[in-house]
Amino acid sequence: MKRKIKLFIALVALSSLIPNFANAASYTVVKGDSLYNIGQLFGTSASAIMNQNGLNNTMIYPGQKLNINADVYTVQRGDSLYLISKKFGISLNSLRKANGKWDDMIYTGQSLIIPKSFGNTASTNTTITSKAVIPYTQSDLDLLARLITAEAENQPYTAKVAVGAVVVNRVKDSRFPNSISGVIYEKSYGYYQFTPVENGMINKKASSEATKAAYEALNGADPTKGALYFFDDSATNKWLWSKPLALRSGKMVYVY
Repeated sequence: MKRKIKLFIALVALSSLIPNFANAASYTVVKGDSLYNIGQLFGTSASAIMNQNGLNNTMIYPGQKLNINADVYTVQRGDSLYLISKKFGISLNSLRKANGKWDDMIYTGQSLIIPKSFGNTASTNTTITSKAVIPYTQSDLDLLARLITAEAENQPYTAKVAVGAVVVNRVKDSRFPNSISGVIYEKSYGYYQFTPVENGMINKKASSEATKAAYEALNGADPTKGALYFFDDSATNKWLWSKPLALRSGKMVYVY
């Protein structure tokens, strides 16, 4: 009898050291999502998500619940989003994205979905090893989010993602610098390319929505389909207005 009691106590003690998670999750679709991007986040494919949810096409809508094969972790006392991301070797932003958590408030017993497709990015100088369309670091993500905040804070979410996409498109284009910071801080004919760098608004803390938009853009979302320039509709620059239109969202205009 004593041996059974000791064995039970040992098993209880051991179980406290093992992360508490299950293997089924329900992901809530947000504005700007696609099955492709959701698949990237959870290390699966759009077709697999369609099959799992009985979908006949790729059309999804904000608020829709999708069944996902992913670990669901139960928050323990003393946890934080940062510590959980470290525990599972994922980026903090991918954890936020998977759970729609753009603040830091969590509570004991709360269930969090654990994504699979991103590497640990605890250091701001560590390159994020994800399926992003360009390499970037945590500091790059923050810089891009600050630009989006300064340029499109009061504009629709699509406009925010589009600002991020323009920067990404420039990084990929040989006519521009090949890094996020290089593009954002570029000077041409003695002038900065982006007004917030000139007036100091680039140093304003990024909003949570801008951070989310930056993350989406870095991982392939591009409502403009390749635009390299943007401006607000009060601009009088004839050269900008003469370029082919890619997108208009709110007061923002995007051109090729």
